[in-house]
Amino acid sequence: MKIIIAGDGKVGLTLTQKLSAAGHDLTLIDSNQRVLDSSVERYDVMGVQGNCASMRVLESADVKKADLLIAATSSDEVNLLCGMTAHGLNPRIHTIARIRNPEYGKQIFTMRDVYSLSLMVNPEKQAAREIERLIRYPGFLQRETFAKSRVEIVELRIQKGSKLCDVALMNLENVVKCKVLVCAVSRGGVVEIPSGHFILREGDHLFITATAEMLTQLLRNLGIITHKAKRVIICGGGRIGYYLSTWLAKEGVSVLLIEQDEARCEELSGKLPPEVCIIHGDASSQFLLESEGIHDCDAVVTMTGMDEMNMIISLYAQTCGVPQVITKVGHMENNSMQDSLGLGSVICPKELCCNTIVRYVRAMQNTTGAALTLHNIAEGQAEALEFVVDADTKHIGEPLRNIRLKRNILIACISHGSKTEIPNGDSMYEAGNSVIIVAKGGMTLLQLNDIFE
Repeated sequence: MKIIIAGDGKVGLTLTQKLSAAGHDLTLIDSNQRVLDSSVERYDVMGVQGNCASMRVLESADVKKADLLIAATSSDEVNLLCGMTAHGLNPRIHTIARIRNPEYGKQIFTMRDVYSLSLMVNPEKQAAREIERLIRYPGFLQRETFAKSRVEIVELRIQKGSKLCDVALMNLENVVKCKVLVCAVSRGGVVEIPSGHFILREGDHLFITATAEMLTQLLRNLGIITHKAKRVIICGGGRIGYYLSTWLAKEGVSVLLIEQDEARCEELSGKLPPEVCIIHGDASSQFLLESEGIHDCDAVVTMTGMDEMNMIISLYAQTCGVPQVITKVGHMENNSMQDSLGLGSVICPKELCCNTIVRYVRAMQNTTGAALTLHNIAEGQAEALEFVVDADTKHIGEPLRNIRLKRNILIACISHGSKTEIPNGDSMYEAGNSVIIVAKGGMTLLQLNDIFE
């Protein structure tokens, strides 16, 4: 597809990397010629320098022949005007805009026909929602839902002394006493789609497929005690902190928000529910954290404007015995380093936003048979996709043991209507079933038939 990306910042650069690797015809627009030259030199893309909301610049980018425009500049207003102008020049184009200001959310939804937006993405709101889900369902580092929320893929780290240490996957059910499937393992930053002979080690990150009921049983059988968070400390009062505090307060969670900027504290006090306690202070201060009861809280979320500061606070929270620690980072380039530090759950708003856009692009590519949902797991080194089996799908009614799949691909789950199955060699799928596939990164799976040899 021909795609225009307006804005070559963090999100634009990440999208350029992901979409150019998938073989799309990309044109970048940015007002900074130096930044633009760097991306054009690094990737096989075209570059246009200028204001992306300008009709002249959009025409120079050949907008009339484009299939999709992604507006991801630092200005919400420019992104909106860019999308509207592009749609005026090419009524068939799909438009996606990054909108970060909470004040615009309801307005854009109400006037979506006027703005001509196919999709609006808000990285901070997405990150806050992901963090809220993790706090509401503790025990795992990450959670992704499929099959109308009946199936999940979760991330679990094997701690020292865990029952899972030195267990071969073929013997896993004997240890955990419930039906789950380890669909991917990350060890030392390298991801594998494991076979039954794979032996688990301390420090491994497991990506496990199971129903919600089985996951609860898994935690219980592994001795991982979880309870709903009652008191949460949030370090940083940016947009993510605003969204998260609002949602947690509505659920009856006691929220303490620490923000260093006095003016921002005053602004938040007028916007947040009165139940949220706002503290003006330095979240990296050991004295402040201890005086505010870090040892007694259920979760700490670090989301200051500096990754390094977030990591330091999270590490200190771990030493204080906080049951759940969630760390926001702006960059995921140092995955293995972050993993070795033990920062708890790591959330990257930029990655969440880009993954949403890539899912939309995939759906555009092939509407018939396209993946219903797509999630990046294991720091983007693997993907989990959900497909519906249709009449054109190969091997309907055949036992899985007789089907040859491409290398590094696994069928992780089959949903037969309301019944969900973690498959074995005797399992079969029929037309109308939904199937969850896990594949190592770098593979392009546009439809279910792409998984077969």
